[in-house]
Amino acid sequence: MSSIAFANIGSLVTNDESLGADDSADKRIGERSHAGLVVEHGRVVWVGDSADLPAADSRVDVGGQAVIPGFVDSHAHLMFAGDRAAEFSARMEGKAYSAGGIKTTVAATRAASDDELAENLLSLIAEMHASGITTFETKSGYGLSVEDEVRLLRIASAHTSETTFLGAHVVPAEFAERGPTGVDEYVSLVTNQMLSGVAAHSKWIDVFCDRGAFDVDQAREILTAGIAAGLAPRIHANQLSNIGAIELAVELDCASADHCTHLSERDIELLASSNTVATLLPGAEFSTRSAYPDARQLIDAGATVALATDCNPGSSYTTSMPFCIAVAVREMHMSPAEALWSATAGGAAALRRTDVGHLGLGAAADFVILNAPSHQHLAYRPGVNLIGQTWRNGKLITPSGQIKQGHSHD
Repeated sequence: MSSIAFANIGSLVTNDESLGADDSADKRIGERSHAGLVVEHGRVVWVGDSADLPAADSRVDVGGQAVIPGFVDSHAHLMFAGDRAAEFSARMEGKAYSAGGIKTTVAATRAASDDELAENLLSLIAEMHASGITTFETKSGYGLSVEDEVRLLRIASAHTSETTFLGAHVVPAEFAERGPTGVDEYVSLVTNQMLSGVAAHSKWIDVFCDRGAFDVDQAREILTAGIAAGLAPRIHANQLSNIGAIELAVELDCASADHCTHLSERDIELLASSNTVATLLPGAEFSTRSAYPDARQLIDAGATVALATDCNPGSSYTTSMPFCIAVAVREMHMSPAEALWSATAGGAAALRRTDVGHLGLGAAADFVILNAPSHQHLAYRPGVNLIGQTWRNGKLITPSGQIKQGHSHD
């Protein structure tokens, strides 16, 4: 693969402190002005001043615009059919959100063909690329039978290595209607036949540990079985209530605890002193009119925070990371730099990846050229599409993207 030099970058965010040359409110984003970048064999091989840019096989003039690492979406539910627009409308008219609506999507997903599911997945992936997302995770969880969970993860694994088995999303109706005995039978199904069937197509195992879903003991049993089968744990925690999911996440060294809407001081202390990332999903609170998690308190305590889209048809039907950044800055009191870091390096940490989420030397050449002079515009201009081009492994993956000529200052 030939080398490509990117010249005249107005503002380059590397998320590598050693490469930063500008005074920044958040040194972690490693920002430098008037920068250059060289990519070869799909990796970043040089970062410095544009004036010192070495020769390469081809050259792209960024025209003074900003370049940021590609977004890493560490929490999404892309394997589904149908939508729940009517449910959203009812919620906006005052109906409270609960996990029960998942059953509607389960019925539609079970009825869909493999081709229909793959087509919907590819459509959402295209939206993600256009949104600047270069790495994404996706979960199962809308099949809730052995056959359907296996096919969801088989289809997903053809398009991302970050696949998550979420058979423990909710208890399906055919088991729930039998009461506690049916719930126990479903947990047994998840930890045995279902887990055995999906293991070859899954990297992660997840559980919705919350009111109306699975309790802590059930979640521990499911996650422990997944770990024994070679899958790494992550958990839906404390979205609707606090039933102790954060303590379980830290106990099992989950890569991430996702939602974190209802946290005690003890929960925050546990997250701050652990390897578990607090993944916040502002699209869910926005779409359900719920209280936002306290990102400021988590960050100030020293917890690692990620932002993700939570793309799903019920409670956060968005593939736009810039939207999530804008909401996090406005409603969760994150600075623009903190939100950007959380949507890139934070997401990588939630997936325990060191090759993405930054533009340090040797990193994957996954980055976004903004039609803006600074990353700050992602929050400053909410709702405006500022994604000029998305590059992944040194290749342009949004061919229609155009770089508008700008200036190297705000």
